[in-house]
This record gives sequence, C-alpha cells and structure tokens, in this order.
Amino acid sequence: MGKFEIRKTGLQGLVTIEPTVYGDNRGFFMETWNRRDFEQIGLSCDFVQDNLSSSKKGVLRGLHFQKNHPQGKLVHVLVGEVFDVAVDIRKESPSFGKWFGTVLSSEKKNVIYVPEGFAHGFLVLSETAMFSYKCTRYYDMVDEGGIIWSDKDIGVEWPVEDVSEIILSEKDKLYPMLKDLKIKQA
Repeated sequence: MGKFEIRKTGLQGLVTIEPTVYGDNRGFFMETWNRRDFEQIGLSCDFVQDNLSSSKKGVLRGLHFQKNHPQGKLVHVLVGEVFDVAVDIRKESPSFGKWFGTVLSSEKKNVIYVPEGFAHGFLVLSETAMFSYKCTRYYDMVDEGGIIWSDKDIGVEWPVEDVSEIILSEKDKLYPMLKDLKIKQA
C-alpha cells in the first residue's frame, strides 16, 4: 500500500491515518481517501456525503451521532488545528463509553476514521479551523443525537484551561449524559 500509515487506537474500528505527503518548493500533494487502499486494511466504506465546517477558536462541536442510522466519518482539518474526540457508544462493545482524542491539523495533515456507532466532536485550538468529513450515511436531522461534552463518566480531557471559554451551540449545551441515553443495539 504505502500511501497511508494506519494506527489502531485501542477502540475497535477507530483508526488514525497518516497519509504520505509529496511535497516540493511548489507545495504538496496527498490522497486523503483511496477505496482500494483502504479496503486492503479492512476499511470498506461507501461514502455518500461530504461535509465542511468552519469555526473559530474555542468552538466545541459535539458530541454528535445519528441514533438509528449511524454514520462512519473520515475526518481531517484543511485549515488550522482541532482536538478531535470519538466516544464508543456501541452497547455491545467492550470499549463502550471509552473515548479517544487526538490533535488533527492542517500542518500534520493527519486523518481519523470514526466508525459507525461512535459519538464524535471536536474543539478548535487555532484561531480558525476548517474541518472536512466524509460520511457513510446521509445526515438526518430527525435522527440526530448527542452526549453532553462534559460527561464526567466519559471523562474526556479537553485541552482547555478555562472551560468558560468554550463556545457551544444551544443544542450542544442541552445534550444528556451517556448513561441517560436509550441507545439502539446494533
């Protein structure tokens, strides 16, 4: 394969991806997705939707998921830097309720694959960030769900000194804790 270095995270199906970057004095080129190469490592995904968001420093989006039609997501940062978090919400999983976080940045050009059955969110660390993600299922507003970002049972260690500086949507402020969700079995 050679174009991608895949690292397991300890949560089944959740992997970080380091693409090979070809650069010279003009700039760089890299692949962020290649169906054939990803299938060789067991990531057989049919992406149906691409999303792009732009946020300023301190914005925290998440932790989001689709209740009945979970989405797998291939995510990376085009501009800036974020702390990206995935929480395993698959009730049958041995890592149910566990989280993984990593810094994604336009400088590092790293990627993460968040499989179906995970809640996902990110905190913007740079002045601005442009965040791109491919999804395995279409977004459905009626099917959206979320977990409060500060759920103490999950214990995400967000890299922020003053939580009062976190900027949340009204919706994200009201999400329940994981233990209060009724999650559909896969």
